[in-house]
Amino acid sequence: MTRAVLFDTETTGFDPLTGDRVIEIAALELINDLPTGETFHVLLDPERDIPGASTKVHGITNADVEGKPKFAAVADAMLAFFGDAKLIAHNAPFDFGFIDAELARIKRVGLDRARMVDTLVMAKAKFPGMPNSLDALCRRFDIDLSARTTHNALLDCKLLAEVYIELTGGRQRGLVLETAQGLSFAEYTSDATREPRRIIPDEETLARHAAFIAGLKDPLWSRQ
Repeated sequence: MTRAVLFDTETTGFDPLTGDRVIEIAALELINDLPTGETFHVLLDPERDIPGASTKVHGITNADVEGKPKFAAVADAMLAFFGDAKLIAHNAPFDFGFIDAELARIKRVGLDRARMVDTLVMAKAKFPGMPNSLDALCRRFDIDLSARTTHNALLDCKLLAEVYIELTGGRQRGLVLETAQGLSFAEYTSDATREPRRIIPDEETLARHAAFIAGLKDPLWSRQ
């Protein structure tokens, strides 16, 4: 099985080099490109004010992060959740840049760019010249956006997971994680073998098949 982690950040602004900080980190685990339900999510004290213009985008206020942990306190847990998996994000250089800046502040090594998977780059290759924001992609793939009133990082991760599935080939909705038998993800991906069900045609079906074969010229089924 292939493990990946899809993640998103919310920040006080656009540039970590001018003092902007991370205020929210959300990540979810994918196995074979499908969500397992395992998530990582924290709100952080950015050790500075959150500008009103930023709050209008993500909805996070100074009051929301009051008393929350600083990045240094959650860095180990975040890195443990990331593990050595590939790291997927929309406009990934932005999120990588902010996480790297936070890691540098506590004298830790930044994220390996070889692990980066940028869904914005994937979308631009698939839909050149078209809008490829997360909202635009959700609308294009008919993914429900009704809960997305602000840029909540965990919700964005869940939406991006659906977008990522579509960008990597898509699937028939409902046939993977929600089977008629109600199998869990672990049961669905289990290596346990199931005894195949034998299909035995009745006499009427056999007779109709024989009549069909009889009408063919030199049918393969009649050869010895």
